Amino acid sequence: MHRGKRLLFTAHCILNQNSVIRDWERAIGGFNRIIEMLLTQNIGILQLPCPEFTFLGEDRRPMTKEEYNTEDYRSHSQEILKIIIKQFREYQVHGYEIIGILGIGGSPSCDSLRNQGVFMEELMDLLYKEGITIKTFDIPEDYINGQDHSMLKELEEFIKKKI
Repeated sequence: MHRGKRLLFTAHCILNQNSVIRDWERAIGGFNRIIEMLLTQNIGILQLPCPEFTFLGEDRRPMTKEEYNTEDYRSHSQEILKIIIKQFREYQVHGYEIIGILGIGGSPSCDSLRNQGVFMEELMDLLYKEGITIKTFDIPEDYINGQDHSMLKELEEFIKKKI
C-alpha cells in the first residue's frame, strides 16, 4: 500500500499563488520548498478553497479583516467549507492522521494563528463543533519562497515528531 495516511490542510495560495491579490504573490506557482518538504515526509496535501477568490474573483482589491467580516462573506466561507469538513471526517473515519492546517500569517481570511482570519475562524468553529482540535501553522508575511525561515524549521520538526 502506498498511502502515508497523513494529511496537512493548506491555505489555497500555498499551492497556487495565482489566487493571490496581484503584486502580493511571493512565489512563482506555489511555495515549492514547503510542498517538497511535505511530500518528502510522505504527507498528503489537501488544498482549502480560496474564499477571497471565490467570493470576489481574481481582480479584487486588497481588503482588511474588518472589511471581510460581513455576514455575506462568513456565509460564503461556511458554504465552501462544508465539503472540507466532510472530507476531514471521511479521512478520520478511515484512520488518516490530519497533522495540521497551514495558513498565511497576516491574511484577513487565512491567518490561523495571531489575528485569525475570517475564513479560518469559520473553519475552526466548524471543526470545534465536530469535536476536533488541530495544530495550526502560518507562513509568515515576510517569507519569500526559497528562504530559510524559523517557521520552516518548526514545521519540519513537528512533522518529524509525527513520524
